[in-house]
Amino acid sequence: MTLYARFAAHLDAALDALVLDGELPAGVDRAGVAVEPPRDASHGDLATNAAMVLAKRAGTNPRALAGLIGPKLEALAEVQAAEIAGPGFINLRLAPHVWREELGAILTAGSDYGRSRAGHGVRVNVEYVSANPTGPMHMGHCRGAVVGDALASLLEYAGHQVTREYYVNDAGGQVDVLARSAHLRYVEALTGTEAVIPEGLYPGEYLKPVGASLAADYGDRFVDAPESEWLVPFRQAAVAAMMAMIRTDLALLGIHHDVFSSEAEVQAAGKPDAAVAALAAKGLIYEGELERPKSLDPHDEWEPVTLTLFKSTQFGDDQDRPVKKSDGSWTYFGADMAYHYQKAQAADQLIDIWGADHAGTVKRIKAAVAALTDGATPFDVKLVQMVQLLRGGEPVKMSKRSGNFVTLADVVEEVGKDVVRFTMLTRKAEAQMDFDFAKVVEASKDNPVFYVQYAHARIRSMQRKAAAEVADMPERADLSLLDAEELELIQLAAQFPRIVEAAASAREPHRIAFYLGDVAAAFHAQYNKGNDDPEKRFLVAHRPDLTRARLELAAAIGQIVRNGLGIMGVAAAEEMA
Repeated sequence: MTLYARFAAHLDAALDALVLDGELPAGVDRAGVAVEPPRDASHGDLATNAAMVLAKRAGTNPRALAGLIGPKLEALAEVQAAEIAGPGFINLRLAPHVWREELGAILTAGSDYGRSRAGHGVRVNVEYVSANPTGPMHMGHCRGAVVGDALASLLEYAGHQVTREYYVNDAGGQVDVLARSAHLRYVEALTGTEAVIPEGLYPGEYLKPVGASLAADYGDRFVDAPESEWLVPFRQAAVAAMMAMIRTDLALLGIHHDVFSSEAEVQAAGKPDAAVAALAAKGLIYEGELERPKSLDPHDEWEPVTLTLFKSTQFGDDQDRPVKKSDGSWTYFGADMAYHYQKAQAADQLIDIWGADHAGTVKRIKAAVAALTDGATPFDVKLVQMVQLLRGGEPVKMSKRSGNFVTLADVVEEVGKDVVRFTMLTRKAEAQMDFDFAKVVEASKDNPVFYVQYAHARIRSMQRKAAAEVADMPERADLSLLDAEELELIQLAAQFPRIVEAAASAREPHRIAFYLGDVAAAFHAQYNKGNDDPEKRFLVAHRPDLTRARLELAAAIGQIVRNGLGIMGVAAAEEMA
């Protein structure tokens, strides 16, 4: 049990004792009661809002209730003082041995320190990336890929069962465009004449190997054949080649999905029909006409068409949505709705990571999931803003259509997987982000990637140096030699488990990166005190006992950094280049 969980249990025991004493009514709802660090570190080590939360429910005032809770907590051997602050907060000052014991707990638990059962094994499906299979991954896909993958790891660390899923959009018009583009490259491979790519097709050279492969498979069979003869096999071959390329690109970032679901297969299996039938059985499908689009010019002609509509307005949407087109084929929404229905049948919760340009789709899909699952399957959509790629402060232009774009592979090759992944998590997903090639590799405390990695590398360097230069170190560390400033590092490290649970609950993996930045800054600040005072150094040659204790402290900080970076999918640096 971690320190914060232990004190939450102490608080529960104190409240139970007040109930037995008749000081607190039985059955008072304790929801919202928390034990956390005080906002101002000078106020103590831990704080609880118990009296503030429970007073009204118990029919008393917060300070009076705090006056009853405080002495119960102060009686604990772990607590030096319990102080009432403001309208009824209780601040606790802990005995130094508590932090020394927590240091030992970090080292004993190792890579499992901070791992939680808060998720209770709940099955969560996280769908992310899901880029159209029309070309290699570019930086427009990168941020969502990293956020989704880190979120999946975070949820697993917090005790959920996670399925990582990729939805292959292989049934829309874009894959027909891909097939036509591949056909041009197929003819090019056979004739040796450079293809002229018309506007609207994909001009990227990444399709040349696809054309060559098709030429090897079919010879000149489809050179002059009508499109109806080659479109389907070329589409299948091109999509397969693009997905192989995408998998390779994602692997460069350390990203591997558990499931790849095909839109074409969802439709072929009759899943949209099943979803519509389920909605129809609930009276949520009807034949009707859409309202005139508000964006349409008043002078433009508008002819309403009768369509099959889903009553999505009953679930918070702005208007009812068509599930079929006038020609009887499925709308994108109809297919997407069926896909989410499929996911919901194998998961307790659904999370989608989408680009911010899909914001207008959120309400309709949430409405569909709520209707299809009778509200039993929570569904969350995380919108991720695009990344502006810079070089020397100047924007780098990208265009998938023109074929003139910077691929994810290009970026990983230049700056490395770990830099890319960490950088993508240094902002909230919904916040704008700049990725400047120069800044992300800058050896500066202003670069969080470097600063966190340097902290770990510095700890490893100290450990190597101590093994070589400090003689007669005791086998066991006497942690009582650590002073109050050094124990503050452990106080910060001890927050890791609650940071993990809070980040998982909020579905915000960037909180791990923020926290690691705080840990690194605190460690470097403590280390730098040795520049002015040799006795403050972690390695003090004439004090092997003190050196041993400080190395134990450094090892605990290093473990926290490794655990946090592990959630982010970033390797901890052993040394800096």
